[in-house]
Amino acid sequence: MIVKVALAQINATVGDLTGNARLLAASARQAHAQGALLVVAPELALSGYPPEDLLLRPAFMQACADTLAALAAELADLEGLHLVVGHPHQFGARGDVRSKSIAVQQRFNAASVLAGGRVIGTYCKRELPNYQVFDERRYFASGRDAGLSPLVFEVGGRRVGLLICEDAWFDEPAHAACAAGAQLLCVLNASPFHLDKAGEREARMAERALAVGRPLLYSHLVGGQDEVVFDGASFAVDASGRVCTRAPFFEPALSIVEVGADGSVRGELSPVPEIESQAWSALVLGVRDYLGKNGFPGAIIGLSGGIDSALVLAIAVDALGADKVHAVMMPSPYTAEISWV
Repeated sequence: MIVKVALAQINATVGDLTGNARLLAASARQAHAQGALLVVAPELALSGYPPEDLLLRPAFMQACADTLAALAAELADLEGLHLVVGHPHQFGARGDVRSKSIAVQQRFNAASVLAGGRVIGTYCKRELPNYQVFDERRYFASGRDAGLSPLVFEVGGRRVGLLICEDAWFDEPAHAACAAGAQLLCVLNASPFHLDKAGEREARMAERALAVGRPLLYSHLVGGQDEVVFDGASFAVDASGRVCTRAPFFEPALSIVEVGADGSVRGELSPVPEIESQAWSALVLGVRDYLGKNGFPGAIIGLSGGIDSALVLAIAVDALGADKVHAVMMPSPYTAEISWV
């Protein structure tokens, strides 16, 4: 039997729980209409990534729990559909994080499975990155260190195991999921862009799929958030490690992946842009989302006449549209006449 899985490549905004839940619900309904039984969203899609010190606020953690429950209830009419959502998770008294001090609870980077109007299972990330832009050990506990088991659930007769981003770069989490019975691995991700990062991801995930002999589906965030950009390009590899499906770069998408009982994977394979195109798209998306998510109506740019400020102007126009960019010429005695043309 072929199982259709949708990779929901959304552009989430940190702290906008209502808006992010709306994107997730829309993706779930669109996927259900296309016959998908499983929808996989990115890492911390509900809260946005990285939520940083919002996680230290009990009210925010409670709002995440409430929004997750409301999302599950909202999608109860989608018969047979399972939605996997990345979110921050806190164990508290009877699930109410307001009932205990934040200091005595364990907080996790988690993924929950929503089906039939409720949360049917939650997986907690096992490997926590703490380098470059990542500081997850400041905010989260490791699911493995807390003694939590891998999560495996059934969809369309297929047993599905979950991993979250950094988990898939290490051997143990994938092997633990497979030992628990997983026939298909789904990885939720928020992996910041750098040049050829997509190639690195695909190569590493192909190795992981080949090592465990299971197909692997990689759902990735897209969009800019403060100083980081997520490039999308969600993908799927079959059990032999071959990349069979790839979503577009730098734009939201819903990719339908058909997974066969033999470990085969089918779907659309978007091309990989040239490195120069990737760099430009990342700059444009980063500027667009930084201004848009912070509520700025446009940009005013001072031009010196040099190529650097001209480049900034071009990025801003591509990101926002010429009508939202105002250029102010700020010449010096060294400004060439050609700069005024």
